[in-house]
Amino acid sequence: MTFHLHTMSKSIEAAHGASFLEELNTKWNDHTKALQMIRDILMYMDRTFIPSTHKTAVHELGLNLWRDNVIHSSKIQPRLLNTLLDLILRERTGEVINRGLMRNIFKMLMDLGPSVYQEDFEKPFLEVSAEFYRAESLEFIECSDCGDYLKKAERRLNEEIERVSHYLDAKTEVKITNVVEKEMIANHMPRLVHMENSGLVKMLLDDKFEDLGRIYNLFRRVPDGLSTIRDVMTSHIRDTGKQLVTDPEKSKNPAEFVDTLLEKRDKYDRIISLAFSNDKTFQNALNASFEYFINLNPRSPEYISLFVDDKLRKGLKGEKEEDIEIILDKVMMLFRYLQEKDVFEKYYKQHLAKRLLSGKTVSDDAEKSDNQTEDRMWLNCQLYVRSSDHITLVPILVGDYPGRLMGTADLRATFSKWSESLACVKGKNVLQKEPMSKDIGEDDAFSVNDKFTSKLRKVKIGTVVAQKETEPEKQETRQRVEEDRKPQIEAAIVRIMKSRRVLDHNNIIAEVTKQLQSRFLANPGEIKKRIESLIERDFLERDDSDRRLYRYLA
Repeated sequence: MTFHLHTMSKSIEAAHGASFLEELNTKWNDHTKALQMIRDILMYMDRTFIPSTHKTAVHELGLNLWRDNVIHSSKIQPRLLNTLLDLILRERTGEVINRGLMRNIFKMLMDLGPSVYQEDFEKPFLEVSAEFYRAESLEFIECSDCGDYLKKAERRLNEEIERVSHYLDAKTEVKITNVVEKEMIANHMPRLVHMENSGLVKMLLDDKFEDLGRIYNLFRRVPDGLSTIRDVMTSHIRDTGKQLVTDPEKSKNPAEFVDTLLEKRDKYDRIISLAFSNDKTFQNALNASFEYFINLNPRSPEYISLFVDDKLRKGLKGEKEEDIEIILDKVMMLFRYLQEKDVFEKYYKQHLAKRLLSGKTVSDDAEKSDNQTEDRMWLNCQLYVRSSDHITLVPILVGDYPGRLMGTADLRATFSKWSESLACVKGKNVLQKEPMSKDIGEDDAFSVNDKFTSKLRKVKIGTVVAQKETEPEKQETRQRVEEDRKPQIEAAIVRIMKSRRVLDHNNIIAEVTKQLQSRFLANPGEIKKRIESLIERDFLERDDSDRRLYRYLA
């Protein structure tokens, strides 16, 4: 058999060009057929003599002889490798090759044993491929924008997967794809995501879902790929969000301020859902980013409450009640981001009171779905309205903020030149104000507008809607919130100390903060003041030997 194989080897060596692989394949088929016949003839010997003498089985012996005398021939082995690598290179550059013949040759190498396939082909194949894709990636990245580069990388990756399916060993797939991923993606991640005018930020700004999906699916294949995308996305959302909430111009209109936040949230929800496979880590990053920048503006709780008030007063033009429910659900997501939920509650109660007193609500059901607390305090008072001809005493309701009038009233009066009404609405200015302005100050003076006329007997003037607070009002609200927080902080301290009995200062701060974070972010300085207050009232005492250690007094 060895002598016969030497003859076959010379025939293969003599083949030129494309006929080399064809001759090798023909001689291999002849050898396997002959080997099958020999094994059948010597079947009895294979079953009895071979096992007892620990000899090599006939078929295995025939494969080993082919390997040593043909495949590992000094004139065939390097030529075979170079021919295979050259054909694969041609295929990579767009030429059509004989995949059927390639499949037969690679099956031959695999039949000779995994080590033959790996050492004679796979190992040098992977090395050459790394060099090829290293050079190609540098060429591509210099002449392509990020989106085009990713398309090329995706195409190359798919080509290698397809190549494996057609004629390479299935185990080669993970190895060759790792090469493509490393050379075309992992080695260029920072440059790709930060590419000017086409990188990740540009994709996010322009809602390029296809490109975003491609960068996600490619980067997820390499170590730290998704974290790279996530970090850039997070930084971008935080930077743009910070600009939004700290821009004085954008804060002038609370409804537009919150609308912009909702649009931003919807935008990135769509991106994460459609392009990032609804990845939970990206959703968490989005939530953390919103929580970061929404709390940079101390008026966010007030503005969110004003937005809800506006929607429940006016509704959505041309939209159904169900659409208002959807908007309110989205607003509740913003509410969850607030660190000072108790501040929102304070404003919400105020706005709710005005809404209910004025009868300005688009839907009782929507009102109920949004209003989680129904404790309302109403006070009766009397409003005196004086004119030059008549005085009317009108009962009116006000909310839980002393000095701030709310509600509606009918004023009936008879004057010589004007109809009855309320004041200071453009086109219905029954009263004159000095100085003339939209805002009302404590020192403003009012008088009857004798020039006012109307064809109607009854003139309806809308009530004043909730508006953002002036600076003094804001300070007043903040002071009330701080007062409301004191008993909550003390209650948390007592609960903790009653359970733990003895605890040091830092741990009390940490546990109180954790207990109250669902409502507000407790200030460590205020917690310390509450601890001092509880010590004065004999709820706690300091340890004699360690002043930072506190004991609960039963």
